[in-house]
Amino acid sequence: MPITIPFKITVCGIDELPDHGEAGVSHVLSILDPDWPVPDAFGSFGEHERLELRFHDVIEEAPGIIAPTPKHVDQLLALGRDLMAEPLQGAHLLVHCHAGVSRSTASMILMIVQACPRTAASSVAQEILRIRPQAWPNLRIIEIGDALLGRDGEIIEGVKGIYRAQLGRRPELAEAMTRGGRNREVVAGSG
Repeated sequence: MPITIPFKITVCGIDELPDHGEAGVSHVLSILDPDWPVPDAFGSFGEHERLELRFHDVIEEAPGIIAPTPKHVDQLLALGRDLMAEPLQGAHLLVHCHAGVSRSTASMILMIVQACPRTAASSVAQEILRIRPQAWPNLRIIEIGDALLGRDGEIIEGVKGIYRAQLGRRPELAEAMTRGGRNREVVAGSG
């Protein structure tokens, strides 16, 4: 059963951005790799508040890699608080990363949990999976956000359900995610 979110949400990848230029987006969270150019598609968007964050889609620190930090997550949560200050009938949040699968879905989960503090994080995670069936949230972002929001591991537990669902549908993801340095997510979804 869908949960009630106090603003409209869209999650997408870079290649889908042109499809949303006329959607009346009021707020955009744009998550890009550090050296990636700003997508041209934003030229077709109307006036909107936009936060651009730049970090790699990783869950562990490594040399030459910019991992998500508490500062990044605090910034995206601040955008969520700004969104809640808007007249709700016009509030529309678009979150994108490169593929609309990992960084964007993790960020969206945190922003909705923040906006709907009485809703179980597991319900929010399942709603994101319903909205974005290919979701595989970045665990590092979730862990940082869970701590910043004081949810004592509840959001992390909720996201494990997404990993379990995805591994159940596509078992080959386990090997691909492990090769990509994201074995902790696979383990989280296997329990």
